[in-house]
Amino acid sequence: MYRTHTCGELDLSCTGRQVTLAGWVQRIRKLGGMTFIDLRDRYGITQLVVKEDSPVTVKDTAESLGREYVIKAEGMVVERSSKNPKIPTGEIEIFLSRIQVLNPAQIPPFTIEEPSDGGEELRARYRYLDLRRPPLQQAMILRHRIAQQTRNYLNGCGFLEIETPFLIKSTPEGARDFVVPSRMNQGQFYALPQSPQTFKQLLMIAGYDKYFQIVRCFRDEDLRADRQPEFTQIDCEMSFVERDDVLSVFEGLIMHLFKAVHNRVFPSPLPRISYKTAMEKYGSDKPDIRFDMLINDLTPLTRDTEFSVFRNAAYVGAICVKGAAGYTRKQLDELTEWVKRPQIGGSGLVYVRCQAEGDGSVAYKSSVDKYFDQQALARWAQLCGASDGDLLLVMSGPETKTLEALGSLRLEMGNRLGLRNKDVFAPLWVYDFPLLEWDEETQRFYAKHHPFTAPKPEDLDKFYSDDPRDLEQVNANAYDFVLNGTEIGGGSIRIHDARMQERMFQILGMGAEEVNAKFSFIIDAFRYGAPPHGGIAFGFDRLCSLFGGSESIRDFIAFPKNNSGRDVMLDAPAGIDALQKKELGLK
Repeated sequence: MYRTHTCGELDLSCTGRQVTLAGWVQRIRKLGGMTFIDLRDRYGITQLVVKEDSPVTVKDTAESLGREYVIKAEGMVVERSSKNPKIPTGEIEIFLSRIQVLNPAQIPPFTIEEPSDGGEELRARYRYLDLRRPPLQQAMILRHRIAQQTRNYLNGCGFLEIETPFLIKSTPEGARDFVVPSRMNQGQFYALPQSPQTFKQLLMIAGYDKYFQIVRCFRDEDLRADRQPEFTQIDCEMSFVERDDVLSVFEGLIMHLFKAVHNRVFPSPLPRISYKTAMEKYGSDKPDIRFDMLINDLTPLTRDTEFSVFRNAAYVGAICVKGAAGYTRKQLDELTEWVKRPQIGGSGLVYVRCQAEGDGSVAYKSSVDKYFDQQALARWAQLCGASDGDLLLVMSGPETKTLEALGSLRLEMGNRLGLRNKDVFAPLWVYDFPLLEWDEETQRFYAKHHPFTAPKPEDLDKFYSDDPRDLEQVNANAYDFVLNGTEIGGGSIRIHDARMQERMFQILGMGAEEVNAKFSFIIDAFRYGAPPHGGIAFGFDRLCSLFGGSESIRDFIAFPKNNSGRDVMLDAPAGIDALQKKELGLK
């Protein structure tokens, strides 16, 4: 037996017991004639003690130990004279009677402790060592708990967990496919699934009315903190449902996870806002509602003005930053440069300080005082809900671009003012997205979500219209779940009618031959009695990172890729040998 207990479970009730522990040596301290060894496993740390009168073999073995040695330790549990309240085992220690080195270790390239001295690239190369650190261990435990609680909830709701294939046919779903050459069918390729979208719809047609899967998905696209080439989804689908049926079930899932993992309860139902409202008030289709600072439309108040920047702008909008009237000119100039960055795309920034006068009135100091008098600025302030001590930040330009820039500025000010507390959670639903997006470069429509999303029933006449202006106004029967400014889940009521699906492909510029080659299987399936159905998929990695208070999903994936899509530990992707190429029919 290697151990009777873990390194995290002993306490004062175990005093006097003979125990056996096993784990890694975290730290060794020598004080006088005594040696203290911190032994670590994933459950915690226990202090081992080698005394002056310990057996010689114990003292000799202790003398030979180094960091990360794997050892087996036997001894008696005693009460510590100097207790450590920071760890669960801090009231006890083990007087050793025997130590056995199970495996020595080289000196690790960085410290295996909570704050590590290793850089990101170095820790990625030795990921198996990084995973020993408590923060990553806690992240893996959290991921496991969320997965188990998800399964418990969905099983209780009657869902079946059904696996779908990884080796499938390449279909356009919005991102590039990873492709896999076939040895048995040379010159042909499988694709790895971007999602199990068509398979879960086929399961609905097959009569499995409640499906879920915690499933790996693959997308060959550029990476960032919350994106990986392979990632995990909580993938779900239901039959004989409308939008509110789906939202109710999966709002219940989110509530269950918050209660089980964080012991937090939210008022039900969760907030719901339309895509149009989200863009107009937050400048984003994934709004962070932890703080107000809403966008206000100043366009009607700036039409008839000598200030040509506003007069010629399609849209003028402002946010009110509470308590920020004390911002210096230097700070405001820096903000102006910030909004001009290519990532933001603003043309400039106008400010209005709202500050009380000695008589109790509020005066307005603006960068456009030359064009707008106190009465005009007062009307701006009133519309934005500004008062003494507040700062208005105003931007203008094309409506969509300006709203998005104001949305980015709002988040930036939220960060600067400490309003985006990672320990505060503010979930909501966003619904009624546009079904289609027009791309000027290619002169064609693209699906806002994916081509299997159904239009809103009230927009069907526009959906079947040949007028592009009508098509631009079609709303999708789609919905996103948003948490703290991050899209966590997205779904829709699906198309279940063959004619409607063919029309959707037609709008997306696909000819009959292409549709038949790529999607005949799903269109044919619709003709055999497809029920109305809809579903949702949650980004499992994103969900875990937000629950864990991290901006990056990498800490919640055991073996993630870097920003270049490489596994630096395995040095993958890598070439293959000539024989493999020959067998696959590749040059």
